[in-house]
Amino acid sequence: MRRRTFLAALPAAALATRALADARSDNPNRNRPDVHGGDRVDGATFASRSAAWGVHGAAATAHPLASLAAIEILKAGGSAVDAAIAANAVLGFVEPISCGVGGDCFVMLWDPKTKQVVGLNGSGRSPKGLSLETVRGRARNGLIPSYGAVSVSVPGAVDAWWTLHQRYGKLAWKDLFKPAITHCEEGAPVTQNVAYYLDRSLTNFTKPGAGLEEVENFKSIWAPDGKTPKEGEVFRNPALARTYGLIAYGGRDGFYEGEIATTIERYFKRIGGWMTKADLAAHHSRWDPPHKVNYRGVDVWGLSPNSQGLASLQALNIMEQFDLKVMGFQSAAAIHHSVEAKRLAFEDRARYYADPDFAKIPTEWLISKAYAKERAKLIRPDAILTPVNPGQAPSHGDTTYFTTSDADGMMVSIIQSNYRGMGSGLMPDGLGFMFQDRGELFALTDGHPNIYAPGKRPFQTIIPGFATKGDQPWLSFGVMGGDMQPQGQAQIISNMVDFGLGVQEAGDSPRWHHGGSTEPTGEAQQGVGVLNLESGVPEATRQALAKIGWVLAPEPGGYGGYQAIERWPGRYAAATEMRKDGVALGY
Repeated sequence: MRRRTFLAALPAAALATRALADARSDNPNRNRPDVHGGDRVDGATFASRSAAWGVHGAAATAHPLASLAAIEILKAGGSAVDAAIAANAVLGFVEPISCGVGGDCFVMLWDPKTKQVVGLNGSGRSPKGLSLETVRGRARNGLIPSYGAVSVSVPGAVDAWWTLHQRYGKLAWKDLFKPAITHCEEGAPVTQNVAYYLDRSLTNFTKPGAGLEEVENFKSIWAPDGKTPKEGEVFRNPALARTYGLIAYGGRDGFYEGEIATTIERYFKRIGGWMTKADLAAHHSRWDPPHKVNYRGVDVWGLSPNSQGLASLQALNIMEQFDLKVMGFQSAAAIHHSVEAKRLAFEDRARYYADPDFAKIPTEWLISKAYAKERAKLIRPDAILTPVNPGQAPSHGDTTYFTTSDADGMMVSIIQSNYRGMGSGLMPDGLGFMFQDRGELFALTDGHPNIYAPGKRPFQTIIPGFATKGDQPWLSFGVMGGDMQPQGQAQIISNMVDFGLGVQEAGDSPRWHHGGSTEPTGEAQQGVGVLNLESGVPEATRQALAKIGWVLAPEPGGYGGYQAIERWPGRYAAATEMRKDGVALGY
């Protein structure tokens, strides 16, 4: 099976200049369809590496410096929450194409004292002064634009960090930002994926009709000479270092009520936006008890709407009605039934998922086994269900994922995002970070549960994953990437539970991604959609799926990013995503 070309082992000196980076990116020998990855003496043939083991703790993130920061915090006596906050702050600098203090944050964690899975919703609300009428006036083809001030909602990440630290932190709050501040000031080489998406962001933000009120702040930091940094170039962000310093010494209020909030309000007033200090000060995260379903003896947990966490649970409930193990690993039958389960779950996602403060959501019915059995009866082994409709409820009714664990048994599953790519394209004056564009995910259709309203939380794609066995934690995991997240989570659980793959092998296994379902924004389903398959899916499987009627396509880069920590008696096994730039570490 084909694996990606792995270049990270090249000497650092070989990446030091733009000229060498440019030369390598133009190398015609980079993509040879007849060249496959090397062979491992043990483990799955498609695996990129084995899991990283540790006794005292572990960390798996999308960047080596973030994983290292987490381990250093753990070694200093910090909790898994402390390690997660430190890692997230570093990621905000080294992986700005996915996350940062301008975005939202969701968490599930295992609390070893209460022996429970705990959830936290750290998503922000729309500005109070932005009316539905104004949003509709800015809409394009009935949808909220991807970029610009109309797509910006209150950033929830910093308050989520603070809320977590107040309950579970061990080290001083200010100490958690030292690694990130140091990297911002001294600089760090830009990794391969980040360099690629930075270049795409520059194109997207500066193209005609992008809709941005201003783009100079982005260019001044990320493209001062008209070009974004290439892989291996050392990049610095002293403005972000100063912002982190204000948060480190001011705590939550240092972001939502101090100098930063004043600067944000002044910025939006300057560009004609709507965010105010009052919007920021009013924001608070919410502890959110997660829901669970049992999948063949394993309890899989998910957060409530406004997140899409229930979609993973719904899909797994439907998949459980079929013997995927007998169908076979990477077989057409197993993929077909799993994709159909996803399509059924996503129609309910589009119909019912929204801010529960504004809509009544039939959660228990959606994740019930009885409902899953009804939905599973619609699936045929030799044909595609079309059209797919949501169930009738009873009448009463681009992201980064990372995970940490510590010696006390705490496991933190955390996901944080600016949403589409780097976010809205808007960066407040002198603060060094970009605002999210989560507001794009509101609907504008009258009567829709997810319709835009001032002070409302939009539908959220970001979802952490967690699984337990009996009364013990088992797996802290996630698959980042928009609507890939629930379908990716379902594939990881199935790979491990149905097919016995290890924690690293489960992530390295070829994935599928189905697109074209009805969206919570009101976008209609696109026929049977498109089924994207990674190159490692066997040819016989592809042919069989095409025969059933699936429209097949490749989608490089569209299969998400996976990190995980698996709990074993007295130790942890950590896994990272072969498709990204991260590492997993244990000690």
